[in-house]
Amino acid sequence: MQIRELSIPDSYEITPKQFSDGRGEFLEWFRSDRLEETLGHRLEIAQANTSVSRRGSVRGIHFADVPPSQAKYVTAVRGAVLDYIIDIRVGSPTFGLWDSVLLDDTDRRAVYIAEGLGHCFVALTDDATVSYLVTAPFNPSREHGLNPFDADIGLVFPPEAGELLLSPKDSDAPSLAEASASGLLPTWAAARAHYAELNERK
Repeated sequence: MQIRELSIPDSYEITPKQFSDGRGEFLEWFRSDRLEETLGHRLEIAQANTSVSRRGSVRGIHFADVPPSQAKYVTAVRGAVLDYIIDIRVGSPTFGLWDSVLLDDTDRRAVYIAEGLGHCFVALTDDATVSYLVTAPFNPSREHGLNPFDADIGLVFPPEAGELLLSPKDSDAPSLAEASASGLLPTWAAARAHYAELNERK
């Protein structure tokens, strides 16, 4: 597999090598050892999630308190989504910026999203099925959201997504500026300290 760092520090695109024959295909969509070489620590998986979404469904922007937050390793096992990684770490050199990766059942890429980053995706097909490996169990008291339509973040949703569908929770979420003013966002310093602690546990 090939691992490429995205423009947002501590996020990566993973492209697996696929092997095809008359029976179908085989690939390794997650390799703990290869990811550890990149991150400097082993990814400790605590929970696995799956979502199935209608075309146009937007999920996010979601994030969790640091520490421990929740690192994510995400892939689409059916259909296609455009996955967004948003830097919401106050003090980061790329604060407020984002990158995106197409996740689909053709190239079968995955993305790694470190603790403290914001995550969002939009479904480009019906029945878009996304699987997530995460490093901490879901804890509603530590989970937060930002409005994916916040103009200051400026996510660009592709036309093939069609009509966009949001949950009330996501549409009512605060803007980046509101979350920052209320002290809701993680900081660059806290995130870096958490990454360093993970590397020391290696």
